[in-house]
Amino acid sequence: MNYCKITYNHRLLMILVVLFSLQSCSDFLEQEPGSQTSITEQLATKKGVLNALNGIYQSLEANVRGERFAVYADLQGGNLKFSPTVSGSSRGQITVPINLENVYSFQDQALDSDFTTFYDESYDVINQTNLILEYVDALSDATDIEKNQIKAEAFAIRAYSHYLLTLVYSQAVGSTSPDTQLGIVYNKTTLTDGITYPKRETLTNTYSFIIEDIKAALDNFSDNSLLTGPSYSYFNSKNTKALLARVYLSKNDWQNAFTTANDVILNSGVSLVVTENYISQWEQTDLPISENLLEFTIPRDSGGEVGGSLSSFFGYFSNTNYNKYVASQDLLGLYESTDIRKQLFLEKALPTLINGVFINVNYYFTKKFQDNPGYLAFRLSELYLIRAEAALELGDLETTKADINTIRGRAKATLLTTTDNLEQVLLTERRKELCFEGHFFFDLARRNKGVSRNDGCLSLNCTLDYPSPKFVLPIPRKNINLNSNLQQNESY
Repeated sequence: MNYCKITYNHRLLMILVVLFSLQSCSDFLEQEPGSQTSITEQLATKKGVLNALNGIYQSLEANVRGERFAVYADLQGGNLKFSPTVSGSSRGQITVPINLENVYSFQDQALDSDFTTFYDESYDVINQTNLILEYVDALSDATDIEKNQIKAEAFAIRAYSHYLLTLVYSQAVGSTSPDTQLGIVYNKTTLTDGITYPKRETLTNTYSFIIEDIKAALDNFSDNSLLTGPSYSYFNSKNTKALLARVYLSKNDWQNAFTTANDVILNSGVSLVVTENYISQWEQTDLPISENLLEFTIPRDSGGEVGGSLSSFFGYFSNTNYNKYVASQDLLGLYESTDIRKQLFLEKALPTLINGVFINVNYYFTKKFQDNPGYLAFRLSELYLIRAEAALELGDLETTKADINTIRGRAKATLLTTTDNLEQVLLTERRKELCFEGHFFFDLARRNKGVSRNDGCLSLNCTLDYPSPKFVLPIPRKNINLNSNLQQNESY
C-alpha cells in the first residue's frame, strides 16, 4: 500500500475493497449484480467483522511468507546460499533470485525497492486492523467478551506488523540515541477527511506505541478466538506475550524482556520438544512443531490443496524439482558432530555448472520447511534464548548458562561449563537453533555486529561492518514523493 494515500477519501474505499475481496469474505461477494453492500453494512454484524478479521490474517500470512521477508534475515546474515537452476538455458548455474537481487548486495534502491510490496502490504494490514477497531464497538449482535476478543487480535496484529516494519526500516537500538533515531510511521487510525502528511516517529515512540498496542491486546483477550481453524494460527495471550518479550529484547529493555519471557516459559502451558521427538516433530506433515506458539495457517483451496507455503523457497522434492535456498557452510560448520540438529539438513548432490562442466555438488536443504510448512512466528525455544540474553545483560550469568544448556542439552551438543564469552556463545546458539526462522540478520544488528558471508556469497558486498546505513532498507520513493514529511533513510 502507498501509505500516504490513505489520507484521501478514495483510498479508504480501495482498502475496503481489498479487505472484502479476500477468500474469507466470499460470502459477501455472492450477491446479485447491482446489490453490493456498503462497508458500513459489512462491518455492522459480528459475522461481517469476523470475516474481515479472517481476511486480515490471510493478508498477514501472505506478507510474511512472501519470499522477500521469509528469507531476508537468514540470507543477509549468511545462513543461506543458492541451489543451482533446475532447468532451462541456465540449468546448473547459480544465480541470485531477482526478487532480492539488490537487497542481497546491500544495494537496494528507493526508486524500485525489492521490498516495496512488503512495505505496501504491511500498511494495508495495519489499515485493515484500524477499520476493525473503528467498527467493533458498535456491534449489536456481539457480547462485550466477543468484542474484546476481536479487538485483542486486531491490536496484536497491528503491533506485530508495525514491529516488523521497524526491524526492516529502522536501525537497531544502540547505533545512536533512540530518542533521536528514526522509527516508522505509526498508523492508529483510518483517515477519511482532508490530506495529512505523517512523519516518522522516533524509535523511542515507535516502540512505545508497539508496546501500548500489545498491552491493549493483553487487556482484552479471552483466549477463545471466534475464528475457526487451529488455535495456534491466531494471536492469543500466550503468543502475544512472546511478541512482547521479543519487542522488549529489541528495545534493550532487559528486565522486562526477562520477566515476560520467563512468564511465557513458566505459564504458557507449552513445553519444549524433547530430544527424542525433535527431528520427527520438524519432519511431520501439516502440523507445526509442538512447542509452536504461533504459526499462521497456510492457504488451501476448496479441495484442501495448499496454495502456498515456505517449501516454495526451501523445499526439495526430487533432483529435478527443488527450490532456491539452501544452508551455507558458514552455518553448517557451527554444529558439532553429536548435535542432532545436523539431522535437520537434507544432503543432496545436484548437477552444478562449474567452468562449463556439470559436476555433482552437495547442497543442504532444511527439513524445517518441507511438505506444507506455515510461517512460524514464535516458538518456545526462542523464549529461553530471550531469557538467556536478558539475564546476561542483567549480570545473571548462571541463568544465561543454564538456559543455553537447556537448548544445547536437548540437541546433544556439549554443555557449557563456564560463563566465558557468553555473548558470542549465545549469538551462535540463536543462529543454530533459530536458523531460517527470520532472526539472524536482525540479531547481528541488535548486538551491533557486522555481517560476514563466505560460503556461496555471490555479491560484491559479502561483508557489512557495523554500524552501516545498509542495515536498513529505503522507504520506497513513491511514498516519499507523496509525503514531504516522510524522511528517507540515510544513504538512500
